[in-house]
Amino acid sequence: MSRRRLTDRQKARIQRIQRLRRENGARRADALLEQAADAPRPGLVVTRHGNHLAVEDESGALFHCLFRQNIGHVVCGDSVIWQPTGKHEGVVTALQARRSLLTRPDFNGHEKPLAANIDQLVVVIAPRPRPLAYLLDQYLVAAETIGVRALIALNKSDLLEEAESDAELAYIRDLYPAIGYPLIEISAKRNDGLQPLFDRLKDQTSILVGQSGVGKSSLVNAALPDREVQTDRLASTGHGRHTTSSTTLYHLPFGGRLIDSPGVRSFRLGRLERATLERGFIEMGDYLGACRFSDCTHTHEPGCALRKAVAEGRIHPRRLENLIHMAESR
Repeated sequence: MSRRRLTDRQKARIQRIQRLRRENGARRADALLEQAADAPRPGLVVTRHGNHLAVEDESGALFHCLFRQNIGHVVCGDSVIWQPTGKHEGVVTALQARRSLLTRPDFNGHEKPLAANIDQLVVVIAPRPRPLAYLLDQYLVAAETIGVRALIALNKSDLLEEAESDAELAYIRDLYPAIGYPLIEISAKRNDGLQPLFDRLKDQTSILVGQSGVGKSSLVNAALPDREVQTDRLASTGHGRHTTSSTTLYHLPFGGRLIDSPGVRSFRLGRLERATLERGFIEMGDYLGACRFSDCTHTHEPGCALRKAVAEGRIHPRRLENLIHMAESR
């Protein structure tokens, strides 16, 4: 069933409620800061629910924090400066510079920050459901756009023999490693079958994305055997019951961090300027700007450098087709 669209009146009502909540939260934060005696300190946002944050200090302790309205939109993964205002409570007063930011469109089409300071986007595919190269390209463009590494994880690799004749899967397995994207094959049904994934997650801040049914939830649970323990810790800040819906940062037992939520896993590429979109196709970089016409659409114009590269076998025609389709769908 498709999601019911909101009317303009409903959108306005939601925006008004959200604005009032932000203003009330900001007033409470300012009032608490007036009573604060301890010095500001660095912290990491583990999760956010409305105006409320769970912030982890340098020792790993968790604190329930509000935040000042003038610092901007704080999200999971943000490095912040916060000031204690009571036992296990505080106020975030400043947002540190981000090295990356994942966003998605809200109901008004505006880009809404979702998670910050990610190192790696893991695109999970599987033999079943059948992988979609167009969707894979959207995820890879997103990774390039926000400046993070991309990893393709072929899950359920124990089913590869059954999918041996699948041309789409063969195309993905052949092409993407050749153009620079690492592809690992994993399976929970084989001894140490998930170790290649765990090795890639180690010491990174990663998120897992991909189409429904490829096993993202099972992989998250396998990587986080102590997830319930971490959720119980969050409960002390009042956020434990929200971790199933809120974007939450978890510490991996073998090192590194995993940011997870249904919203993260179902992330989709937002609107991009054409030049930004084109740069998201990494193997085309050497040819961008070499077309005869500066506004070349790469569909029919004479002197198109990309179509020439396709004809000479340096760019796969499917990748150019997907670029053109994405550009026309903006």
